[in-house]
Amino acid sequence: MAEQSVTLRGAQEAQALFGKHDQHLRRIEQVLGVSVVMRAEEMKIAGQPEVIAKAARLFDDLLVIVRSGAPLRREDVDYALRALQDSKLVQLRQMYQERIEVPSKRRFVIPRTPGQKAYVDAMRKHDIVFAIGPAGTGKSFLAMAMAVESLTKGEVSRIILARPAVEAGERLGYLPGDMAEKINPYLRPLYDALYEMMEMDMVQRYLDRGIIEVAPLAFMRGRTLNDSFIVLDEAQNTTPEQMKMFLTRLGFDSKAVVTGDVTQIDLPPEKSSGLIQVQTLLAEIPGIAFALFSGQDVVRHELVQAIISAYDKINHNHH
Repeated sequence: MAEQSVTLRGAQEAQALFGKHDQHLRRIEQVLGVSVVMRAEEMKIAGQPEVIAKAARLFDDLLVIVRSGAPLRREDVDYALRALQDSKLVQLRQMYQERIEVPSKRRFVIPRTPGQKAYVDAMRKHDIVFAIGPAGTGKSFLAMAMAVESLTKGEVSRIILARPAVEAGERLGYLPGDMAEKINPYLRPLYDALYEMMEMDMVQRYLDRGIIEVAPLAFMRGRTLNDSFIVLDEAQNTTPEQMKMFLTRLGFDSKAVVTGDVTQIDLPPEKSSGLIQVQTLLAEIPGIAFALFSGQDVVRHELVQAIISAYDKINHNHH
């Protein structure tokens, strides 16, 4: 048995690090097989020599978050534990440098995989970014977090969130009656994500004042969008004409992020997808970035990962 100590700055820091009723601490002790005792400001870690070094590294990583003033959440601890075992995962503290600040109780949205980290980098550096890959990779969520951060920091004066309304065939025109009611289910996911980034009444105020607009893509026609952060979601369902219309709406001091999954196209078979076309058409243009995601960037609950690999096993056995 060996021992190593980590110095903490006071009881408050220890409490934030160990979690409510020491739940983070118990989880770490259980997963790594170490035991931790506090003596004054010193945290003593005891266990097998090779595990202790890992535990000390883990606590250092978690302290980066605690000292930034953000709450340490259970998923952060779980992620950090996974990153110790899985070299594909980026260390928590590196993720943390890429954190996106949002004005909700969460305070931060953190990219969780190398693919997500590269995507956040691309959004910070480019005015047009295409994010293409499977569902669950956080494409829309991270784009919306960036939009909210840009608005909060005064880098843009409004946010526009759009989706092509495929189900309605885009032939809705300007609808009589309450348009919101008719299109709402389709735009619902965008609202849901917004409410995770901002307090409800703030979202409502911004929507009422037109500072945030959630709309079907058809509403972009004939407008020039200056000083805006525009997110086009589910872009695999745009036709090449719609995609061109959208990209040419971009005005001064605006940024656009276009997200989609080219494997899930709901367009009628005779129509081609504008998202597939841009990949070759705009590939060479400097100032435009493409962030491509794979299944490895899917961020899911640990149980979901376990369930997926269990199913994979039976499929392998049947071959």
